[in-house]
Parts: sequence; C-alpha cells; structure tokens
Amino acid sequence: MSEIRVRIAPSPTGDPHVGTAYITLFNYAFAKKNGGKLILRIEDTDEVRSKESSEEQIMTSLKWLGLQWDEGPDCGGEYGPYKQSERKHIHRQHADKLLDIGAAYRCFCSSKRLAELRAKQKEQGLKTKYDGKCRSLGDAELEKLLSSRKSYVVRMKVPKEGVSKFHDVIRGDIEIENDLLDDQILLKSDGFPTYHLANVVDDHLMKITHVIRAEEWVNSTPKHVILYDAFGWEKPQFVHLPLLRNADRSKISKRKNPISLNYYRKRGILPKALVNFLGLMGWSYSAEKEIFSVEEMIEKFDLRQIHLGGPIFDLKKLTWMNHHYVQKMDEDEFADYVREEMFSREHLKHIHQVLFERLETLDQFVEKGFYFFSPPPIVSMEEVCPPTRQPEEVKAMLNSLLEHLDVLYVWEMVHIQEIIDKHRTQIDWKPKEYLPVLRLILTGRKDSPPLSKTIEIMGREISRQRIRDWIT
Repeated sequence: MSEIRVRIAPSPTGDPHVGTAYITLFNYAFAKKNGGKLILRIEDTDEVRSKESSEEQIMTSLKWLGLQWDEGPDCGGEYGPYKQSERKHIHRQHADKLLDIGAAYRCFCSSKRLAELRAKQKEQGLKTKYDGKCRSLGDAELEKLLSSRKSYVVRMKVPKEGVSKFHDVIRGDIEIENDLLDDQILLKSDGFPTYHLANVVDDHLMKITHVIRAEEWVNSTPKHVILYDAFGWEKPQFVHLPLLRNADRSKISKRKNPISLNYYRKRGILPKALVNFLGLMGWSYSAEKEIFSVEEMIEKFDLRQIHLGGPIFDLKKLTWMNHHYVQKMDEDEFADYVREEMFSREHLKHIHQVLFERLETLDQFVEKGFYFFSPPPIVSMEEVCPPTRQPEEVKAMLNSLLEHLDVLYVWEMVHIQEIIDKHRTQIDWKPKEYLPVLRLILTGRKDSPPLSKTIEIMGREISRQRIRDWIT
C-alpha cells in the first residue's frame, strides 16, 4: 500500500476558522494513525479576498493547537510549491490539456449575458446553470473570437447524459445525474484556476491518497470525478465530514457562535481543551470517556466510526472541558500561560499607551483597564440607546458597522478610525450619538481612552464578538 497522504487546503480570506481546525484535526489523526503525512496547501487563488495576514494567522493558530503538518509553504516538501497562486502555470497547462482532448471548452459569454440568463432561469423556476451557448462553437467562429482577443473562461464539458458517482468512506456510494451538473468554470479570465481545477490537479500531483473535507463539498465531488476520469488519473478516497452546527442545527456561523480560533485563544481556552472538544465533533473515544489527548485519539481513530449527524458546537461544553484542563495545570504552567497569553509584555505596553495618563496609583490599572482582559457587564438598551434614536436604529447601526469591521484585516487605530468616521457619516449619526454606544458596549464605561485606540488594543476578535454578543 502506498504512503497515506492527506491535506488541508484553507483559503486565507478571513479569520482562522474553528471549522479549519476541526478538519485539520481529523486529517492529522488519520495520517498519524497510519504512519502517513499531512500536507498544508494554501488555496489563495481568490486575488481579491486572499490576505497574507490571514494565511499567517491560519498557520499560527494550527501550530498553537499542536497540529503540525509535514509539508507546506513554511517548511517545503517534495511536491511544492504549496501555495496555489504559485502554481498558476501548472493549472494553465492542465486546462490546455483538457481543451486539447475536448473535455473542456472556451466560453466567451459576458457577465451581463450570464446575469440575464440566471435571472430568467430563476423567474421560470429552473435550476441556475450555464446553457452551453459556447459549448459547440465552430472552428471558424472560435478562431475569430480568439483573434479579436475577447476574454474567455475555460469550462468543463460535463456529459449531458448518465450519472457521475463516487464512493465516500463514511457515506457509501453517491451518484448525481449529470444533467443536474453545471459546466463549471475551471479557469477564470484572469488566468487563475477555480477551486475545482486546482483542487483536482494539485491533489493528484501531490499524491494525495485520501481527501478528507467538509460535507459541503459532496455535491462538487462528481465534477471532480469527471475531471479525474478526463485526465485518466486514479481517484483518491473521499471522506466528507459532517458540518459543525449551531444549537438550532444551522451551519456554524459568526452570527450565532464565535468562529475565530483567535477569539478562543484570547478568551483563555487552552489548546488541549479545544482539540479535545473538536475531537468529539462527529467521533467519540468511547461512551464512557470524553476527556482524551490527541495521542489517545490517534491511537483509536477510525474513519468508519465517524457519525453523520451534524455535531453541535456547544460553547457550554467547551467551557466545561476547558475548566477540566485548567484544573490540571500546575502553578508554573498556569503562571507561564497567563503571563504569555493574557499579560504579555507587548500587550501591557500597548495598554500603557492609553492608560498611563489616567493612573494616579498603579493599583488603579485593574479598575480602569479591566475591559482589556475580560468582558464588561452587559449594558441594557435603555443605557445604550441615544435619546434621539430608536432601539431598532441602534441594532441596525451595529450590524452595518460589523459588516465594515469584518473585512478590515489591518487592525490599526488609523484604519479603525477611518471605518468609524466613514460609517457614521454614511448613516448620518452625530458623534455624540454614535461613539457612546460603542464605548458602553465594548468597555462598559461612559469614559475610556480614545475609542479607536481602545478597539485596536482590544483586538479584532474580541471587539467584534462583544458587539455581536450585545446585539443577540
């Protein structure tokens, strides 16, 4: 049997997600159980949304959890490069091969035409999919379009009849009628591949034996199977893990649960506790044992024991589990962890910048700066709502502010201030209405150091989550 090789392939387009850690853990446990290797591949082909800072945070967070990969962009390996943006020439070559063998075609349709097509299909109650207009272009027409240098994308040519099927290790045989599948775009007009082409090509070239990913990719897998067959490649084994769920069974999301690994680290959740908790998401050590180490998980891990019911990401259970691990810390571990994670020298220096003028004696530091370390008391809508506004206006203001903050990745005072000023002007709120609302929610105080600097020091995860917690 060939060496077991699995991969995680996060997109660096936001906060490091608990879902990424969950998928990584199960890949890690499977690789280690079978003496195989875990590969980290960064899927950064979305030029607009991909952020280098997000990529760094993903790697930092996974290392914090102790989930170390064997090959990746930071440590190299035999099958690099491990960032998809650096493999564009490889994807282009394989798109050309698909064109040559007739498994793909160039599509010159404008975005306007595609939008009109989707609108018409929706109006008629039809499934939205490409209608194949460019699928059978004649040689003369194709040559004319290419000579005019009109931009195009490359689409896969899905068979019009029959079914595409694959075997999932935990779900069994799955098949989808081909006429339900879209002629998916494989290569965008900017030369970058979509997930579907890059995923299949890179998994093959990196010799991935098992693709273990979230169940949201089940419906895309038949398209990948078609590509494997077109290239004449052996397919890996597929495993689609159940999605993490909120208490109401909806897919976990930042609207209902904190999803950033950075948030849990800032709140003092221990890495061993979080890994143990994630290990219970769709799998169990035994009916009698919920507390176990990653080493114990590896020893007993079996993909066939994964449960398909959507695992509930229960914050109360995570807190209970964290309490167990905190109790097991000795004095030195406790002192070192708190000093490094919560009272680091760098963090205290930042707080000094905004508090030193307000301190008469140093013991006032605890009272005047407590909100930098723990959530303030919840203030009521009565306390927060300006006399000139209605409660629903306050919630709408905070929700729209969150939309701006969610896409701010350079978390520095000058950029935060720009967002606040721009947003306040857009919604036509006066400073005396707007700023006290944020100050009370974030700090629990009517007075605080300059708000944008306070938000910078508090951090991206804590600031946004406090606003969300207050809204809900």
